Amino acid sequence: MSKNLVIVESPAKAKTIQKYLGKDFEVKSSFGHIRDLPKKGMGIDLATFSPDYEVSADKKKLVTELKAAVKKAEMVWLASDEDREGEAIAWHLAEELKLKPENRKRIVFHEITKNAILKSIENPRDIDQNLVNAQQARRVLDRIVGFEMSPVLWKKVKPGLSAGRVQSVAVRLIVEREKEIREFTPKASFKLDGIFLNKTGQEISAKLKKDFDKEEEAEKFLELSKTTEFKVLNVETRPGTRSASAPFTTSTLQQEASSRLGYNVTNTMRLAQRLYEEGYITYMRTDSVNLSQEAIEGAKRQITSEYGSEYSSPRNYTTKSASAQEAHEAIRPTDFAVTSIGDAQLNRLYQLIYRRTLASQMANAKIEKTVIEIGNAKLPQHFEAQGEVIIFDGFLKAYGIVKTEEDDEENNEKLLPKVSVGEALDYKKITATEKFTRPSARYTEAGLVRKLEELGIGRPSTYAPTIQTIQNREYVDKREIEPHTREIVKMSLAKDTIKKEVLEEKFGGDKNKFVPTDTGEVVSDFLTDNFKEILDYGFTARVEESFDEIANGDQKWKEMMTDFYSKFHPRIQDVEEHAERATGDRLLGVDPKTGKNVHARIGRFGAMIQIGETDDEEKPVFASLMAGQNIATITFEEALELFKLPFDLNEVDGQSVSVGVGRFGPYVKWGETYISIPKGEDPLSVDQKRAEEIINEKKIADAPIATYKGEPVTKGTGRFGPFIKYQSIFVNVPKRYDFENLSQSDINELIDAKLEKEANRYIQQWEKEKISIENGRWGPFIKFGKAMFKIPKKADDTKYEGEELKDISLDEVKKWITDQDPKAFAEKKKPAAKKAATTKKATTTAKKPAAKKPAAKK
Repeated sequence: MSKNLVIVESPAKAKTIQKYLGKDFEVKSSFGHIRDLPKKGMGIDLATFSPDYEVSADKKKLVTELKAAVKKAEMVWLASDEDREGEAIAWHLAEELKLKPENRKRIVFHEITKNAILKSIENPRDIDQNLVNAQQARRVLDRIVGFEMSPVLWKKVKPGLSAGRVQSVAVRLIVEREKEIREFTPKASFKLDGIFLNKTGQEISAKLKKDFDKEEEAEKFLELSKTTEFKVLNVETRPGTRSASAPFTTSTLQQEASSRLGYNVTNTMRLAQRLYEEGYITYMRTDSVNLSQEAIEGAKRQITSEYGSEYSSPRNYTTKSASAQEAHEAIRPTDFAVTSIGDAQLNRLYQLIYRRTLASQMANAKIEKTVIEIGNAKLPQHFEAQGEVIIFDGFLKAYGIVKTEEDDEENNEKLLPKVSVGEALDYKKITATEKFTRPSARYTEAGLVRKLEELGIGRPSTYAPTIQTIQNREYVDKREIEPHTREIVKMSLAKDTIKKEVLEEKFGGDKNKFVPTDTGEVVSDFLTDNFKEILDYGFTARVEESFDEIANGDQKWKEMMTDFYSKFHPRIQDVEEHAERATGDRLLGVDPKTGKNVHARIGRFGAMIQIGETDDEEKPVFASLMAGQNIATITFEEALELFKLPFDLNEVDGQSVSVGVGRFGPYVKWGETYISIPKGEDPLSVDQKRAEEIINEKKIADAPIATYKGEPVTKGTGRFGPFIKYQSIFVNVPKRYDFENLSQSDINELIDAKLEKEANRYIQQWEKEKISIENGRWGPFIKFGKAMFKIPKKADDTKYEGEELKDISLDEVKKWITDQDPKAFAEKKKPAAKKAATTKKATTTAKKPAAKKPAAKK
């Protein structure tokens, strides 16, 4: 056994480090934290704020193995990451493995290279308790906020909701942006563009320097331009430079990977983690833009070799954020001689990091900017053409121009032809187009990260999990927003003739941007109204500053917690006792048929329209909102239309036909088959003829494309992508197959693989009881209905093997299930009678279409 035991967080990291250390070292992984706050219950003594840490069930075997390895080692080297989270992992290991100070050493490095690892071994330290306490403060404070605020939401909004210090603030940003867009009143103005010709016939595109507020003013300017001789009034050429951006921090990497590669924040961090663990880049959680002298020299050598010495301009950058901490260097390649790596997906991100770092050490780009003023003294305004020429590309040779989502696509500066002052120009065409002001854009993932960083909310390690959490909680989503249409006026002057036309313009549409859900909006409003301080951007940033002070040893973490909780808990009690229930209720009007109020509100199962009051003798009726509808904006007329769904049409091929809206959007139901109505098509507009067209399209799509053992095979596209169907088996078709041109051998291969997988799926199955023991990705498990249960260990604390599970009795399996869920086999009450009564009442109120809604929405 090796004298030295090195413990890191991840097996990939362990594998890389093991290569650099000799036979006297054994490297093992802790697979992240080995202990944490308990999953059930708060796990914090609120009198002293002492956390009750426990080793999770899935880590007990690992801890036993690590303890055995510790006993055989003379020295234990704790080599977790160099940030607060890594320091806490090292501390938990030391506590749980009972490591004495004389038998443990803490080592840190920001890159996994042989030089960095050996240098860290030469310069060990002990665990930094200040960093540990900063992590404990964050963990405990966030646990308290979540555990005390969430039950308030269950009582005041609906069950199953959650709140969090950072996630709730992120949702608030998205909600406020959506309200800003909703309340925005666009203002129209007329922008003029001209295309002019010089004496050699070369075109010059120019814009009028001032817009006109009114159509009449723009038209008058065009009339005046008819007889105007345009001249070059001024030509100004001035030199300029463009400088490279700093090397990547966590947030700038996330933003740039989003805009250049289309990666979401979670994918970016997953790939960056792999690049770090495999030794290609430095530590990827950092808010520093600093580079080591070694890195600056390495970049200089590579730039000189690849581009020439004139492109090299070594420099260092200063981190603007006063709170930048933890890692001491920007994200950069560990070896500039490695220009690419084998894995295609990893290489795309690596190239981004590599090129950005090189660019940061390269010379400025030199440009020559030209501005040409075109007009005549008779005209109230003049045109201006702008262009630029790159004299020396500098850093652009490695990285190109960085554009943000706010950049105006219309402002692309072009190369201009040579002209002289006083030169006469002919106009080819002058266009006056009505343009409307636009509201602020919805947040992309990159934009949200930028805003959180700007406000000082969260830290590099928190952005990805925060963005994932608010989507998992269904507070926000990235649904497509259908555009609206409006009329715009366009006037064109060409050949002394003004042509006026009215065009249609689409606006307000969006894709892949964050939009709050109805639930997210109601929850955010409730929290903002009742917990102003917690949802305050400044407060959240101040909490981060307190964590920084704890990390620096300038503040005691339990004193901070005491101060926070003394104000927070009384507020929780006050809101729980006095705050009104939040449903986002909007009274839309009075139903003309029943005389009852029509409400848009959040119910137990989400957003809905309700006719009648909950305390009326006759129960209210409900309707679900369609995709794209929102309780904050739906109109009275749109709400009443929803009660026309579902409606019946005539039979087709002897099977009933109806049109409705379900969980996945509007559909035509033909017999027992649900067929989605195309996106953007109003289900209320679907008549008999259109329904039959949709059904026929489905028939064609479902026609067999091949056979397998004499049975037909069909194909389609579902919520999880393209698939083929054989008998009752659905087989997903991976991207490596050409879905549109599947060959018989492709189909045989896919179905064979699926059948083989299904054959190996069940270890035991009791169909009548809906219980089975199945092979899963992480080993065997029990499935009961749709619920999944763990298989307990044997009496000797070892796992069951697959062969042993074949002999387990049904009674034993039932016992395993009830041990995990005592109510699993409890007899459920049948709600049929209640549903029938509700349906009957609903039918009298809103006729047949609304009959199904009460049952679905109660």
